[in-house]
Amino acid sequence: MSYLKTIIIQVTPFIQNASIIYCAETKKCAFVDPGGDIEIILEKAKQEELIPEKILLTHGHIDHAGGANELSEILNLEIEGPHLADKFLLDDLQRQGQMFGMMAQNCSPSKWLDEGDHVTIGNQILKVYFCPGHTPGHIIFYSHESKLAIVGDVLFQGSIGRTDLPGGNHKQLIHSIKDKLWPLGNDVDFIPGHGPMSSFGQERKSNAFVSDTMLNS
Repeated sequence: MSYLKTIIIQVTPFIQNASIIYCAETKKCAFVDPGGDIEIILEKAKQEELIPEKILLTHGHIDHAGGANELSEILNLEIEGPHLADKFLLDDLQRQGQMFGMMAQNCSPSKWLDEGDHVTIGNQILKVYFCPGHTPGHIIFYSHESKLAIVGDVLFQGSIGRTDLPGGNHKQLIHSIKDKLWPLGNDVDFIPGHGPMSSFGQERKSNAFVSDTMLNS
């Protein structure tokens, strides 16, 4: 049976979860949100004998996208995502890097993604959902077969993404979580942009911001 496997690597001073997700059958992989520390990401892929296929971005913040262009050039990979609404962030990565003392290059994806699009990794198919709020062009990736979502900074274990940064919108973020994530099912595990994994069911029970109790109060 073909399924999706994941490796999570914490990168950058922001301790961001850069993920390598790969098809167990073909060993083809995608690098999701390679914000920096590219040499660590490359070494891990090499250790696991993975076949790099593409780079995926959930949104345009430096801790998620700052190393994407460098990785793309090293491995000659296309970058897919995020949504076009995050172009202003990807065009500003180098300047952001200078502000934070980080190496970063501006990034131009090969393909912008939108609601209903699909991306493939080996024999695996991930569906794209448009989930703005943390940034205007935030997307998430969902594998129905593996019951796994890669949600960037939309949702965390016990918390939600910030909405006080440029383009952030709290009402949009809550809508994205309630109307895009929750319908996928309580049994879906998710990889957040920071911190440990959780499940949608667990967050609906206990998340201080978007539990069912909070949203229905």
